[in-house]
Amino acid sequence: MDEKDMNFGTKAIHAGVHPDPTTGAIMTPIYQTSTYVQEEVGKHKGYEYSRTLNPTRHALEQNLAAIENGKFGACFGSGLAAIDCVLKMLNPGDEVVSTNDLYGGTYRLFTTIFEKYGIKFHFVGMENAGKIEEYVNENTRLIWVETPTNPMMNIIDIEACSKIAKKHGCLLGVDNTFATPYLQTPLDLGADIVMHSVTKFLGGHSDVVMGALICNDQKIADEIYRIQNSSGAVTAPMDSFLVLRGIKTLHLRIQRHSENGKKVAEYLKTNEKVDKVYWPGFEDHANHEIAKKQMKDFGGMISFTLKGNKIEDALNVVKNLEVFSLAESLGGVESLAGHPATMTHAAIPKEEREKSGVVDSLIRLSVGVEDADDLIADLDQALNKL
Repeated sequence: MDEKDMNFGTKAIHAGVHPDPTTGAIMTPIYQTSTYVQEEVGKHKGYEYSRTLNPTRHALEQNLAAIENGKFGACFGSGLAAIDCVLKMLNPGDEVVSTNDLYGGTYRLFTTIFEKYGIKFHFVGMENAGKIEEYVNENTRLIWVETPTNPMMNIIDIEACSKIAKKHGCLLGVDNTFATPYLQTPLDLGADIVMHSVTKFLGGHSDVVMGALICNDQKIADEIYRIQNSSGAVTAPMDSFLVLRGIKTLHLRIQRHSENGKKVAEYLKTNEKVDKVYWPGFEDHANHEIAKKQMKDFGGMISFTLKGNKIEDALNVVKNLEVFSLAESLGGVESLAGHPATMTHAAIPKEEREKSGVVDSLIRLSVGVEDADDLIADLDQALNKL
């Protein structure tokens, strides 16, 4: 069966993966090698040096491209290394329009690394995609979108952003980490480049740090591969193997993350200690209809604030959780809780954080695949201690 004709679950398990030609091993081997013997100069089996190409990583890159409905995939040592590659496609004097609610590490990369090389960034609330055009000019080369956003769970209309990008001749990049390709495929909605922190849901087991870029355009792919090879921020064979294994259960895990996320979000909304709950599955979410249009389900990422907005209350809640673990990151099978203002988004100045809603009492949950009743009981006991 052609991979294009496969449904998602079949594609996740089989795309890009073939039995080992030497032994028939059904799992892609871990090609733990730095180099490859050549029969003579220029005559080899497609592999010369593992920074450039490694069979295990190559299988993963093909698999990632397939599940995103793309043609080309490239893996990197982290999600930030993948974004770094995209920014290296730009030149001094170019401008980027980015959402104002984005991962703190991305903000730090933009402002502390690339601003000093003459790239200008505009951070804009993109819930109304029309606002983007106010910041687009003849120097704009990239529109950078997260949806759902981290940590405010804002939904941005990818198709509307694509129309703006095409109108002005710039690229549209979408960070699809929170949604995953099981819930959302930005390339189908007009994006030029999709980015993943593979560390999160794609790996799914909190044992790998990795990033990826996927696209459909040959010229863009050639530039990504040139930068990947030249900069050398590639991922290792063992990590590639682990993510290939993780993706085989992606559809099953995201179904459970979404089911549990719905139950936890509905519980939080009824708790008297909780002020606001941010989850795109609620009908009163600002862009719920857009979420319904471009996503299959609403995922397991939730943020909420506490009444009174006291930082000490938020810190006590995350400290007292027992099933949820207090930790950076997200997307693993285990449930995690974080305090964005002091953890994932500490790199963003307080004034800028609070403009996008990242207030002192905001708590971000990555709802795992445990029994939902246990997760709700854990949140209940922690909130009751306030």
